[in-house]
Amino acid sequence: MFSTRTVALLLAAAALLPLGTPARAAPPPSPPSWEVDTPDQALAPRVYAPTAAEDAVEPRDAVEGTYALVEYVPLDEVMTRVACSKRTGPYQRAVERWLKLPVDGKQSAADCKAIRAFQRQQRIEPAIGFAGPVTWARMQLIAARKNPNARKKCPVRTHRVACVDLDRQLTWVQKGTKVLFGPVPMRSGRVVHPTRKGWHTIYWRHKNHVSTLYNAPMPYAQFFDGGQAFHAVYGSIHTTIGSMGCVNLTVGDARRLWGVLKQGDRVYVWGHRPGT
Repeated sequence: MFSTRTVALLLAAAALLPLGTPARAAPPPSPPSWEVDTPDQALAPRVYAPTAAEDAVEPRDAVEGTYALVEYVPLDEVMTRVACSKRTGPYQRAVERWLKLPVDGKQSAADCKAIRAFQRQQRIEPAIGFAGPVTWARMQLIAARKNPNARKKCPVRTHRVACVDLDRQLTWVQKGTKVLFGPVPMRSGRVVHPTRKGWHTIYWRHKNHVSTLYNAPMPYAQFFDGGQAFHAVYGSIHTTIGSMGCVNLTVGDARRLWGVLKQGDRVYVWGHRPGT
């Protein structure tokens, strides 16, 4: 039996897959007195030196359950609480490949059983064997933990490089071949607001930045290209729709990244966000 909180999360997430209509988000907290707008994703925000009082305020943590691994599944399967999905998920082939199953892109009873076992192990809800984006993202993270740059897609330099892998929706920081941070899951830009590829530089950091354009807080913002930045979000990063161009992280990951990167550090972005 699912708890009330879990059912609420499932219904909100499941509604996105068949209907394509995102659930209404809770209103963001009132912006602090030092709010600064980001005009758009191509233009840089107004850069200034935050006061000591501003820097002393740590962004709030996300509420418990914000980053729960809630899979996007067909709504009717949530409502009827199917034990094992018979439907072919959007990441069927990739999930079959990762689990070393016969790769035919079609859901089978054996596929569902194996996918469901993985979901239960990783605490992905609902664990009904549907090959959705959250299950796929978890597999990408697990596979990358030992050596995220095994494919050598991120250039190796003697200085710090923040690597943004759009293909796998992962980010990490390396110096030479040593990984200083990550890999961690992230959410990059959607098709109409893609995260721009290539080399960039961290040119401004604002711990308590707020975008008045989107009426949203951008905790631990580290801008690297116009209005695009690494920053935390107070919502799930495992969504079928991307960001407005920024690299979204959990509050905890954004806070740790804040302690690793400095102004002037380089950022390298490559690949293509799945589904866009």
